[in-house]
Amino acid sequence: MRAALSALLRRFVHDRRGNIAVIFALACVPLISAVGCAIDYSRATMIRSKLQAAADAASVGSIAKASPAFKAAGNMTADGSISVGVTDATNIFNANRASQSGYTLTSLTPTVVKSSSTVTATVSFTATLNTMFLGVIGKSVLTLSGTSKATASMPLYIDFYLLLDNSPSMGVGATPADVQKMVNNTSDKCAFACHDLKDKNNYYDLAKKLGVTTRIDVLRSATESLMDTANATETYSNQFRMAIYDFGGSASSLGLRSLFSLSASLSSAKSAAGKIDLMSVNGQNENHDQDTPFTAVFPAINGEISSPGSGTSASPLKYLFFVSDGVADESNTGCLKPLSGSTRCQSPLNPALCKTIKDRGVKVAVLYTTYLALPTNPWYMKWIDPFNAGPYGPSPNSQIAQNMQSCASPGLYFEVSPTQGIADAMNALFKKAVADARISG
Repeated sequence: MRAALSALLRRFVHDRRGNIAVIFALACVPLISAVGCAIDYSRATMIRSKLQAAADAASVGSIAKASPAFKAAGNMTADGSISVGVTDATNIFNANRASQSGYTLTSLTPTVVKSSSTVTATVSFTATLNTMFLGVIGKSVLTLSGTSKATASMPLYIDFYLLLDNSPSMGVGATPADVQKMVNNTSDKCAFACHDLKDKNNYYDLAKKLGVTTRIDVLRSATESLMDTANATETYSNQFRMAIYDFGGSASSLGLRSLFSLSASLSSAKSAAGKIDLMSVNGQNENHDQDTPFTAVFPAINGEISSPGSGTSASPLKYLFFVSDGVADESNTGCLKPLSGSTRCQSPLNPALCKTIKDRGVKVAVLYTTYLALPTNPWYMKWIDPFNAGPYGPSPNSQIAQNMQSCASPGLYFEVSPTQGIADAMNALFKKAVADARISG
């Protein structure tokens, strides 16, 4: 009996026919664990991706241009947290994760902060996921986490001071056709629509009867259009403030004149712009016809512009917006080309006048309305055309244009003839100035 049992045991030990089942059974444990790990981690990756996308949407959306936080930041006078932004970020995150299930959100931490001219939103989250297979190896819960951060530059607040040349030379026809129409209809072939109050048949009234468009007419409509552009461009209702000045209503009251005091009411500024008109004179040779006093006007406008700030609502940037044909007519012993035996000066703008303003940190934007040639006018040909690099300027070598460009801050100079559209040029220069402010700020 014992011999038979011993033989049976030896046969069992040496029998290899059932080994595959044993090996398979032993191998199943790690195999199932590996497959389970892949499934659980795949679920975790997918859910975390959904939550991360929700966090990205929340950080970007909470500081978008139309968001409550972005608008609130514009009214803040100091740096700090923006509570409406935190609420908005939370709502955006929850809305974007609403369709996702199978996890537990354990924390959500949104922050929205204004610092100087930048708004930053940060959204962090953590969540847990119950595993289906990893519990076999003691991992019953997976932790998911992520962070998203977005920043936005706030639009800067800017005060624009418009200095508009309304001297008699702005009564010249706006286009060569307008100039020719005046020449054809005046006995002395004069292209200037002089606003002489003592002459009942003055050329200013004649220009209106003939339907001639003068430089001042174009400047008036262009300035009105500028206010519409500013209104359409601003993000905040009081982001841009405007002030409008000219060289005086008449030769007898020559000097810087305020047409509109600095204000954020762009509609009121537009109404004031509609009243821009040519300077009047009381007869020929009043004030010796010296009606473009750059050396007096620039120091005066410099005194009107307060110190520029950083671009916040409490401390706006400052821009001088100068529109002119660029030729002075004044009493100036330092003139580039003085009249013989006289202190009367007709010459291109002295860029040093602009440098004084720019040195304070004020940006100067210049729109040069090209001084069109007046070949039938002896005065123009003798005193102005040489600066236009005649004989029938203007030309690329025009000293008038060069000095006007030197007056402008880098990148803020436009030259445009009326036929090219002063309104378009003014609007383009305004937008360029706003873009420059954003880069500089």
